[in-house]
Amino acid sequence: MALITSQRDKLKSLFEKRPILRARELRAAGIAAETIARAVDEGDIDRIARGLYQGADADINADQNLAEVAKRIPKGVIAMVSALAYHGLTDQMPRRVWVAIGTSDWAPTSTHPPLKIVRFADKYLKQGVAYHEISGVEVPIYSIPKTLADLFRNARLADRSVAIEGLRSALDQRKTTPSEIAEAAVAGGAWKVMKPYLEALTAHG
Repeated sequence: MALITSQRDKLKSLFEKRPILRARELRAAGIAAETIARAVDEGDIDRIARGLYQGADADINADQNLAEVAKRIPKGVIAMVSALAYHGLTDQMPRRVWVAIGTSDWAPTSTHPPLKIVRFADKYLKQGVAYHEISGVEVPIYSIPKTLADLFRNARLADRSVAIEGLRSALDQRKTTPSEIAEAAVAGGAWKVMKPYLEALTAHG
């Protein structure tokens, strides 16, 4: 009984530090599977996906799904419309989490939260990644200039109007500069298609 109590206390302490944890992280910390199962049954933690748990009293923000995805896909990066929404540059709330992975990386098949997988070549996958803490998780999310470049380059994946809206919002809100956008567009293979839009939106300046 003392061992079980000790494990439950440790489990509670772990979730106080990090609201979302994978089963393998809990096991690595010495928490037995039986302790995890009992904590779920008694409502102390919630099983939010296969092998993924959240503290029942966790203070979760609106970007919770991004943190869950970062846990499930360690090599992935929040991208495209989801990155645009995170940066506050679109009114659209994507029904799926857009996540970029490598051309040969494993793609999960589970459905919570729903995913939109996009595959980027290495030269695009590693550009413009920044880490943001969400619900105690370090989440890789593409920067604003990189996100805009990806949206313009991948018109077949996301509607062009979303890219234009994002570009206009980024400039209006001064969250990045025309030169930073242009630099990312050149590096991201999107300059040819983005150039006329950027020039039109900055012509008044």
